[in-house]
Amino acid sequence: MRDYAIGELSSLSGVKVPTIRYYEEIGLLAAPARTEGNQRRYDGEALNRLRFIAHARAMGFPMDSLKAMLRIARHPEDPCDDIDDLVRGRLAEVEERIARLTNLRAELKGMLTSHAHGKVAECRVMEVLSDHDNCKHEH
Repeated sequence: MRDYAIGELSSLSGVKVPTIRYYEEIGLLAAPARTEGNQRRYDGEALNRLRFIAHARAMGFPMDSLKAMLRIARHPEDPCDDIDDLVRGRLAEVEERIARLTNLRAELKGMLTSHAHGKVAECRVMEVLSDHDNCKHEH
């Protein structure tokens, strides 16, 4: 069975060494075996778990959801309804953000097309940005 030093694990997973240590501290990644020289040695299971964590984090899952997924995964025979719920929640967040960004894009395009690119004193962009009462976006 192959094992990996922390630097190699980092390279293979795309997760930085300090982050790997942090994941160990908070219990997302099991503490690895150590050599006689006290060097961490990780197995293939640790690499797979770290890749899973990295992918889930890249998809924007918050740490609580990630911990829940890993906890649920310990029971492979259970239905995956709880995991589906976590994914549905994340999807709803993404769809909400897309809607906000779509509205923002439309407003920015409108700002550019609504003025004649004249002088600052006549600039419609400055007027729109100064109109706080009609702000359509949450901050």
